[in-house]
Amino acid sequence: MSLSKDEIERFSRQILLPELATKGQVNLRKSSCLVVGAGGLGSPAALYLAAAGVGRLGILDYDVVEASNLQRQIIHSQQSVGLSKAESAQESIHRLTSFCECIAHTVVLDSTNAIEIISKYDVIVDATDNVATRYLLNDACVLLDKVLVSGSALRLEGQLTVYHYKGGPCYRCLFPTPPPPETVTNCSDGGVLGAVTGIIGCFQALEAIKLLAGMEPAYAQKLLLLDAFSGAIRVVKLRPKNANCAVCGDNPSITQLIDYVQFCGASATDKSVTQHVLNPSERISAIAYKEILKRGDAHILLDVRDKNQFNIAQLPNAVNIPWSALPRQLGQVLDLVGMPDKSGTLETAETAALASSSGVGQKVPVFVLCRLGNDSQLAVKLLKASGVEQVWDIEGGLYAWSDGVDSSFPKY
Repeated sequence: MSLSKDEIERFSRQILLPELATKGQVNLRKSSCLVVGAGGLGSPAALYLAAAGVGRLGILDYDVVEASNLQRQIIHSQQSVGLSKAESAQESIHRLTSFCECIAHTVVLDSTNAIEIISKYDVIVDATDNVATRYLLNDACVLLDKVLVSGSALRLEGQLTVYHYKGGPCYRCLFPTPPPPETVTNCSDGGVLGAVTGIIGCFQALEAIKLLAGMEPAYAQKLLLLDAFSGAIRVVKLRPKNANCAVCGDNPSITQLIDYVQFCGASATDKSVTQHVLNPSERISAIAYKEILKRGDAHILLDVRDKNQFNIAQLPNAVNIPWSALPRQLGQVLDLVGMPDKSGTLETAETAALASSSGVGQKVPVFVLCRLGNDSQLAVKLLKASGVEQVWDIEGGLYAWSDGVDSSFPKY
């Protein structure tokens, strides 16, 4: 129950707290915690866990650091770009403190390795950004009787709760089945403010530190809801444990880990997923579209990103009609290609200007573009169903344009 001179000096400010004291600090030294995900949530969580004196800290992440990560993933630096996230985080922890043994797990967590890895740690922090891994972590923690500190953040909102604590509900108690994959948005698609992930990640560290030190968590069977735009924080009481839960109920049907990618219908990654809903004949490459521009062929370039994304960067003469608005604004496209407008929708100023400059009083082909080539495929299907025959998707969207045609075009 004793602390060394160096430990007392290093952790004196928290040892002074009667709620933690010497006993709590010794508990932290003897404890272990696994942070799954070294991103926006895992970065502050890992830093504060290590700084608090957790004896052994595991950081699990299969990905590498990208420039777009640095706006929120503060455990990494510009010099870390291209390096393993887990190893980059481990180096940051080593620079921060010698009182924490930090272990980097540079693997994809799945049903073949989760039990072996998670069993070595006392508390698990879910700092991931995909549904498949959330179910995997939940089920593994229930099977191993581990507490799971779960956080999430998207755009200007964040959530936090503690699962499977002293008979409390697990993730499956509240969400027995995963949502349809097409309804799930991640940070790569929806965006997120870095400070929001920082706030939730710090709350995760706080809950994990209390658990490891021997204190009660604040958010067992409670859900913290953060609205960063208004600055409001609400706490909602959650339903108790579900007696019919498939993994923690009275008669569980899940007694070992399953294939969570198949169960969720989505990959265990926070990357934007490339969809394939069109035939190859309905798509052209970015390089092929460049040749169309060089020849000066008359056509319409329809950009179906939302207005905010369109304002970030766009190709010349593109018509912007967001995918979400396209069903209501089909008349604009039909007018431009010279087809009868049965919708009665008026042209916008930009489509009218393009029509007059391109001479599209007759039918012209349409090429549809978005950021990654997903929404554009759906737009092509809609336009074809509306009678537009000469319409093609630009495969890979603006990412492909930047990679294959114009490297100066920004990716975001």
